[in-house]
Amino acid sequence: MTSPRTLRLHETDNVVIAIDSLATGKTIDGGVVVSQPVARGHKIAVQPIASGEAIRKFGQIIGFASGDIGAGEWVHEHNVAMHDFERDYAFASEAREENGLLPGEQPATFEGFRRADGRVGTRNYIGILSSVNCSATVIDFIADEINRSGILADYPNVDGVVPFTHGTGCGMGSKGEEFDVLARTQWGYASHPNFSAVLLIGLGCEVFQIPRLKKMFGIVDGDHFQSLTIQEIGGTRKAIEAGVAKIREMLPLANASVRETVPASELTVALQCGGSDGYSGLTANPALGVAVDILVRHGGTAILSETPEIFGAEHLLTRRAESAEVGQKIVDLIDWWREYAARTGGEMNNNPSPGNKAGGLTTILEKSLGAVAKGGSSTLREVYRYAERVTRKGFVYMDTPGYDPVAATGQVAGGANVICFTTGRGSAYGCKPTPSLKLATNSDLYARMEEDMDVNCGDIIEGVSLEEKGREIFQIILDTASGKRSKSELLGYGRNEFVPWQIGATM
Repeated sequence: MTSPRTLRLHETDNVVIAIDSLATGKTIDGGVVVSQPVARGHKIAVQPIASGEAIRKFGQIIGFASGDIGAGEWVHEHNVAMHDFERDYAFASEAREENGLLPGEQPATFEGFRRADGRVGTRNYIGILSSVNCSATVIDFIADEINRSGILADYPNVDGVVPFTHGTGCGMGSKGEEFDVLARTQWGYASHPNFSAVLLIGLGCEVFQIPRLKKMFGIVDGDHFQSLTIQEIGGTRKAIEAGVAKIREMLPLANASVRETVPASELTVALQCGGSDGYSGLTANPALGVAVDILVRHGGTAILSETPEIFGAEHLLTRRAESAEVGQKIVDLIDWWREYAARTGGEMNNNPSPGNKAGGLTTILEKSLGAVAKGGSSTLREVYRYAERVTRKGFVYMDTPGYDPVAATGQVAGGANVICFTTGRGSAYGCKPTPSLKLATNSDLYARMEEDMDVNCGDIIEGVSLEEKGREIFQIILDTASGKRSKSELLGYGRNEFVPWQIGATM
């Protein structure tokens, strides 16, 4: 009879991961007898761990034993505690020069939309933005009228007309970080290369004034950007009529955009994980990391984010920073988040979520160590604020919350034209204007939610190498950037996933 499979990730680890579910009495890992049932993806002690002793996975500390743990025991939140410990940031000690393509490796290309500012889109949408929630219904009605009219059939190069509503824009601070974050997010979308044109609509009396936004970023109404306010134009019905007329005027120009062959260096890929499980750090995340390293070799850009979900693994990024200055930016972010969590009555270990824990993740340290693997091994070139435009090529970091729609909104505002999203529990997420690829961490999930999942990384457990899966992911990124629809696009996701980060109080 075949023994149940387990996996030890590092020689110094004192736990292993159950690849198969384990029954009481089963023998694993050199003669250790399992003392209680353990679900797949969860951890088992392979040696006695004394109370207070560090629990190690990935060769890193993921927590501390809250009591004595015997060999063969299930290791999870019932016997694992968190407390602070010193980390060696060793700034820039593992930075390396990226030497471009490997010998014999051909430059990768895709078919994209070259815009007037030189950036490249992977999709060709017309966007309708609301400056405030008070104009959300109007922009929804405009998009619905255009989409129901059938007029888009006459413009085959236009991927769609999409409204982006949100819940803020007033009852907020008129200056400072809160206002600046929304301004960067709105302008990041309005100027995104996946839009050929954008219409911005406000109510007229809100805190987030359209004229102020235009002044901040030097925006002038023209063929690719139009704006109006409901109050000035005469009310809801007139605003809808005016908006529909403006979109109809934009359609011929948008339809004139055509795809052309461009280098993979024009790709900016947002890295996301949500609904993680015990397999995330073993399969999908490190495989995506391989794809990131390939992308960086080809001159492209990858954006890691979700600062609460690198907590405890930040030292792995500071070591890869190209300079001590870049590495210190990561530490400063962690310090800000500690203060932010304390100020709001939260704690950094509120994460993992109940679903993460059910999938085998015990502490935020464990989750973070697996999450950082999405960033591969390339040198960290820069650290950006939320929704700040990303201008540096290579592997970079953006400060965002861990909540996936908010994090991805910031990355898209920063210029991401493809999203890669790993999931072990089955996150149902899609994005517009940027296509989102779902990477399943295990084969059971892929089989159960195949209509939502683009890539099965569960076969890594069966012997497919991380390098092979990484090459597969990179090719799928190129195909998607060239126009192939992701599963979430086919399902129609993306209209409701625009969620700007609300930092301040709602007044």
